[in-house]
Amino acid sequence: MASDPGLLPLLVWTISIQVLGSRGTTSNEVNLLDTTKVSGDWGWLTHPSHGWDAINEMDEYFSPIHTYQVCNVMSPSQNNWLRTNWIQRDGARRIYIEIKFTLRDCNSMPGVLGTCKETFNLYYCETDRDIGTTIWESQFSKIDTIAADESFTNVDLGVRRLKLNTEIRGVGPLSKRGFYLAFQDIGACIAVVSVRVYYKRCAGMARNLAIFTDVVTGADSSSLVEVRGQCVDHAEERDTPKMYCSAEGEWLVPIGRCVCSAGFEENRDNCIACEVGFYKPVAVDQRCGKCPLHSHSETRAALTCPCDTNFYRSSTDPPASPCTRPPSAPVNVISSVNGTSVSLEWGSPLDTGGRRDVVYDVKCLKCDKGGTQCEDCKRVGVGSNGVSNIHWATGDASAPAVGMIGGTVALVARTGVLPLRFIPQQTGLTEPWVTVLNLAAHTNYTFRIVALNGVTHLSNELPRSVMVNITTNQAAPSQVMAIRQENASQNSVTLFWHEPDQPNGVILEYDIKYYEKDNEQISYATLKSRNTSAKVSGLKPGTSYIFQIRARTSAGCGRFSQSVEIQTGKAIPRRYTNTTILWICMVSITGLLTFLAVVICRKRRCGYSKAFQDSDEEKMHYQNGHVSFPEARFYIDPHTYEDPCQAVHEFAREIEASRIKIEKIIGSGEFGEVCYGRMKLPGKRDVPVALKTLKAGYTEKQRRDFLSEASIMAQFDHPNVIHLEGVVTRSKPVMIVTEYMENGSLDSFLRRHDGQFTIIQLVGILRGIAAGMTYLSDLGYVHRDLAARNVLVNSNLMCKISDFGLSRVLEDDPDAAYTTSGGKIPIRWTAPEAIAYRKFSSSSDVWSYGVVMWEVMSYGERPYWNLTNRDVIKSVEEGYRLPAPVACPGALHTLMLDCWQKDRNERPRFCQIVTVLDKLIRNPENLKSMDTLCRLNSPLMNRSIPDFTSCRSVNEWLDTIKMGRYKDRFAAGGYLTLGHVMSMNQHDMQRLGVTLMGHQKKIMTSVQVMRVQILNQSVPSVHI
Repeated sequence: MASDPGLLPLLVWTISIQVLGSRGTTSNEVNLLDTTKVSGDWGWLTHPSHGWDAINEMDEYFSPIHTYQVCNVMSPSQNNWLRTNWIQRDGARRIYIEIKFTLRDCNSMPGVLGTCKETFNLYYCETDRDIGTTIWESQFSKIDTIAADESFTNVDLGVRRLKLNTEIRGVGPLSKRGFYLAFQDIGACIAVVSVRVYYKRCAGMARNLAIFTDVVTGADSSSLVEVRGQCVDHAEERDTPKMYCSAEGEWLVPIGRCVCSAGFEENRDNCIACEVGFYKPVAVDQRCGKCPLHSHSETRAALTCPCDTNFYRSSTDPPASPCTRPPSAPVNVISSVNGTSVSLEWGSPLDTGGRRDVVYDVKCLKCDKGGTQCEDCKRVGVGSNGVSNIHWATGDASAPAVGMIGGTVALVARTGVLPLRFIPQQTGLTEPWVTVLNLAAHTNYTFRIVALNGVTHLSNELPRSVMVNITTNQAAPSQVMAIRQENASQNSVTLFWHEPDQPNGVILEYDIKYYEKDNEQISYATLKSRNTSAKVSGLKPGTSYIFQIRARTSAGCGRFSQSVEIQTGKAIPRRYTNTTILWICMVSITGLLTFLAVVICRKRRCGYSKAFQDSDEEKMHYQNGHVSFPEARFYIDPHTYEDPCQAVHEFAREIEASRIKIEKIIGSGEFGEVCYGRMKLPGKRDVPVALKTLKAGYTEKQRRDFLSEASIMAQFDHPNVIHLEGVVTRSKPVMIVTEYMENGSLDSFLRRHDGQFTIIQLVGILRGIAAGMTYLSDLGYVHRDLAARNVLVNSNLMCKISDFGLSRVLEDDPDAAYTTSGGKIPIRWTAPEAIAYRKFSSSSDVWSYGVVMWEVMSYGERPYWNLTNRDVIKSVEEGYRLPAPVACPGALHTLMLDCWQKDRNERPRFCQIVTVLDKLIRNPENLKSMDTLCRLNSPLMNRSIPDFTSCRSVNEWLDTIKMGRYKDRFAAGGYLTLGHVMSMNQHDMQRLGVTLMGHQKKIMTSVQVMRVQILNQSVPSVHI
């Protein structure tokens, strides 16, 4: 063999380097061949014979070392092959070859240029069996050309330092049972120290309670092999456990998992049984839980914990819930009897059994006077409340006599007892209260209140309960049992009826309610009678009416009787002679001419324009949305009662003080503090309320006036009039309870939102106030103190009229009211005739309404500004009227002036004012007219407005009116002198960026005042 002289040192150093350079095998690598583990010669095949040589040496520990080397660098065209033995694949689809070798630098050897190489080639050949030596070069496939990262030279030999190279190459996919490797030398000086052939696998492991076995990696370097895991013992699949084995033998992307079965918990990738006293009901990813309260488990791997003795778990309770027991009896029962109804309240059981689903059943027993014998309260049904099948016809002989008795008198009788009513219900009560209605008067009752929960039915013991005995007192009368009709005509009906079977006291009067058939929701009327008969007049001929009657005692009103339908007789046409017809025509014409003359005369004297009125408005009056029939309801002055308590209890509802919770004080009134609170009535949600209290140490007159105000408010029911919830008179402090108005009084509300509303919104506010006053005036009530401060605003911006006291402290200013012999009068809002002669009427309220209109349009300004009351009285008598506020439409100011007519007969009625405002709302273009502006030349204005003629510059003028924030905008807009300012209009204000209506109003008012002052005076010092 031709070898280089430096080869022997190469081999010696190779031995040392090989020992130092060997490394271990990782856990995910499976060796198919490792020459370092082969004892003796490797036994590989070489070709030709003078090529590769097997060198066997001993290391310093006398262990044999085997290598193959070749160094035929002097001869050209070398082709030396070294082939391994047949290697079985063992299921590997991709193998890796790790070669450790040393290689000499060709430049370190003289005379070898052109023949020396520094690389060698690596080949492989797949076969299904060992084919011995019968294999050809052409059967091998090249894997790669191997080059050394580092080579050694003579210098390295001199310092005893050689460099070992390690190269790894991969081959795949493999498909046959085995393969050969071959190393081709093409003229290098090289020594193969060791060769290791291996494949990679993902080692078996446990993950997410699933076992994944060993798996060989894929054939491609980027392929992933999906592996499905198997749940460990006592575990179940939650989602199919899977992982992916990468080409590097690493587990990737765990998906899904197993969970321990019921009765087992996870412990170090295994599932172990729950200990005694613990349980796990279902297969979930959690540990065993300790048995809930009042339960236990006696074995390992328990799924549930049975309840202890006398404790239970309902079918709807989850296994994790504690065992519970039935509740104890309710406590602290309080009964409140009101006539034939009783309200029961009680406290929750002291022991709820550990549950929150406690409900109550109420059982009723009716007892004799001695209370020795009781029986269940029986329920007896009653008939329908609808219209009966009896029809009465009057004045028409051809009408069918359905239900007629004796040809002219019909009788309808109705018997039955009202069933007991439990509010909200009798069983399954979730709140500790109930109200029982329709009890018999002067009767003993026993009520048993039973506490139940979700496990009561599982116990063998009777449910715990508490009993309360009550005795009912007086009751309202029962229904009128029979009604008959006789002596009918085309326009009237006379009714007779019997006294109720159970009057329960002295009958004070009867209420007869009647309305046209199918028109009850539109209009109805009532008639009162002290006898068991009444004549109803003013009916339409040939019309069907529905009649109902009820009785009233001191205990209240009974229920209306069964509805009865009666049809009036048809009109009979009359026959007239020619002479009669002539006389009728002459009288009609004369009457028409007289009527026209009166109308023309009144129009010439009347200052109020009828242009806004509808023709039918003079024909019909409305009360609370219903047509007013004869005998319509009117306001009753509570001062006609000797005892104010009698009046207040006649009209207002008494509220228990325990139902009211006072939360804060929001103001003070003449009689005491005004508070905010909440009221909770049985069966209803708590609602916010305002509370007027009567201060301690009150006089009898203060008490009478205080209760009189409540009696007045209780008679009103209109969306634009404050609603009275009730009164508290049986405990202290005495209180008037009204609905709570979140935004307070209208004047303060407008001042807080100066300039923030549109004209239409302001007109809507005025319309609501006028509607409320229409309702009051139709009832015959005169307010006497209508002002923006006495109008309240709720969260929906709805205005409601309030303050119905007869004596008031108007303001802290002692000059605010003009005192006469009859009391205090709000001068700025009161009509002249009321100030001078104390003549209060609906017309004087109209005058006050005009001032309220002015307050609204001026956003709460003080009427007549800083004038004294005496100056106001004198000015109004002389004909002065408030000017239109800035930006106030002319139509609204005209309406104000109409309200301020000196002759009260010339002022519009409230219903007419509502019509005017409705038309303005429907036709907003009528509000765009700004013809009626401030009457700034009035000498009264000079008493409260600054003298703008003393201002020397625009900035000084803006500071005077406290609008200095707009100095830069005026300067940027070119308004440099007061002459420029006085030429401004509303459009210029908007162009300058003054968007707030309140600021526009203040600036334009000042501009107009300045114009008047400049025109009326000669002030040379003003620079224009």
